[in-house]
Amino acid sequence: MDKLAGIRVDQLSDEDLGEALTYPVDAFISREYAAAENELLWSKVWLMAARLEDIPEAGHFITFNVGDESIIIIRTSADSLRAYYNVCPHRGRQLINTPDDVNCVTGKKRSFVCGFHGWTFNREGKNTYILDKEDWKGALSDERTCLSEVKVDTWGGWIYVNMDPDCEPLRDFLEPAASILDYFEFEKMRYKWRQWCIYPCNWKTAIEAFMEPYHVAGTHPQLLKYGQFYAYSKPYGLHGVSGFDERDPSMKMSQSSSVTRAGLGDPRVSTYELARENYETVNYAGSTETLVNAAKRLVDELPEGTPASEVIQHWMATAKADDAARNVIWPEIPADVMAEAGLAWSMFPNQTILQGVTFALCYRVRPYGDDPNKCIFESYALERFPEGAEPKTEWVYAEPTAEKWGLVLAQDFGNMEWVQKGMKSRGFRGPQPNPHQEQKVTNFHRHLARFMGIGAPRKLDRTDQ
Repeated sequence: MDKLAGIRVDQLSDEDLGEALTYPVDAFISREYAAAENELLWSKVWLMAARLEDIPEAGHFITFNVGDESIIIIRTSADSLRAYYNVCPHRGRQLINTPDDVNCVTGKKRSFVCGFHGWTFNREGKNTYILDKEDWKGALSDERTCLSEVKVDTWGGWIYVNMDPDCEPLRDFLEPAASILDYFEFEKMRYKWRQWCIYPCNWKTAIEAFMEPYHVAGTHPQLLKYGQFYAYSKPYGLHGVSGFDERDPSMKMSQSSSVTRAGLGDPRVSTYELARENYETVNYAGSTETLVNAAKRLVDELPEGTPASEVIQHWMATAKADDAARNVIWPEIPADVMAEAGLAWSMFPNQTILQGVTFALCYRVRPYGDDPNKCIFESYALERFPEGAEPKTEWVYAEPTAEKWGLVLAQDFGNMEWVQKGMKSRGFRGPQPNPHQEQKVTNFHRHLARFMGIGAPRKLDRTDQ
């Protein structure tokens, strides 16, 4: 770690991200770098740990592990949460066993009892029982025997934790992305499905595979017959957004940068084809059954030659009415906000949200132990459901195959392991992200370097070979 300290990090501006940049690969392959992340990154940032529906009632808890740390989050009352390091202050035993082969541990408790010597703690983290406490002759204070607390807060129905006691407020950390995404009311969505796997690549290699649509032509060529996939990408503070550009200015509309958009050819037909393809090949996410069914009717409900903008307006209006009939009420999202919201957001450091009006496809990636060549990869779908009709879901371990994840995600898996291996080659000159379509990637490395003190992107020049 000493080798990583004290190295100057260049301060690139947002405008600089539009230049040709490169950065070193140590962040992906170095064991020393991976070890330093525990101290310099994971313990200093707000991390999405769970959803509020994971702990719906007082006493419900869930564990969250990152690197060597394990954290317990518990609902102490209807409106309050607490988070603690998952460790007994007596001899260091985990209070809740967290095996490597489970995504998290959930349950309901009135108190936490250490399985080693029986020390007991209430939901507020206070020690309530020590066997033979008098043996310490008064040396044990409340401060030394309570659980160590972790900062916890919520946004959009997600629970975030931060191990830095002096951290900035969560809202400040999430801005300016949060003010745009608030309109989607993620807190009113619920899990549709959730899956995870242990995958043979670095966590950054995995999360970067979902930071841009620039890879569609090379990785998902079957999608090209349905729509254009030219994209933009730009920073929003620590975070970043990507969306679809239209080479034809007449095709631009508030929805054109998002996943709900018109495709190629007759928009009455291609809108349905694109929505269906997204839905069925991304494990029934990336759209909803309501949107797909409404799109299927477009060819019957609209005359040939209807402009794409009118097709999209009709599609959204009929799908909104269909959902309202089953008591799913859409949020009101102004056209300018919808346009700015784009396709998908990368929330620093390891959360991705691909959002629609009534759905979201989300990713989270974490390191697997201390191995820079492995990660915990997680994906889950959120959707608005009629009250009481939410499906009951749990985290399911799924091997990274098309059968388990759908064709599109399996194609992404088909890259990640081999990117990890390729970056170790002596013949690799370093990444060269697309200056227009992959700014989320360079913005990520710009801010990662500020935490780590090493690895900042730099401008390419003609002498680079």
